Amino acid sequence: MYFRSARKSAADVSLSESIEADGAGSSLCLMDVVCFEDDMLEQISRNELSQTIGRLVNEILDARESEIIRLRYGLDGELPKTQHDVAEICGISRSYVSRIEKKALEKLRKALEEAGS
Repeated sequence: MYFRSARKSAADVSLSESIEADGAGSSLCLMDVVCFEDDMLEQISRNELSQTIGRLVNEILDARESEIIRLRYGLDGELPKTQHDVAEICGISRSYVSRIEKKALEKLRKALEEAGS
């Protein structure tokens, strides 16, 4: 009976088991090599926030603000663009892009605070 149970657990490996030792005598454990970060809740929270922001961009902002925020932060799956690039696309000055962006971000911040309350 002992041999059967020993055979079943012979293939088990402990994460704290030493797999290598260097010349100074310190050992490297399997846990040091295998890295698994359990950040599922953080990912879910990030996805929910992203969906909320996308919805608020559509509902709260006017067309120009929405376009500028989408271009600046890459909300449509594209790479984020600089204020200079957005200004060229929209045919306005970079400083005007900055003002519109600031106003739109403030609207989104207030809406997020209200949604969180």
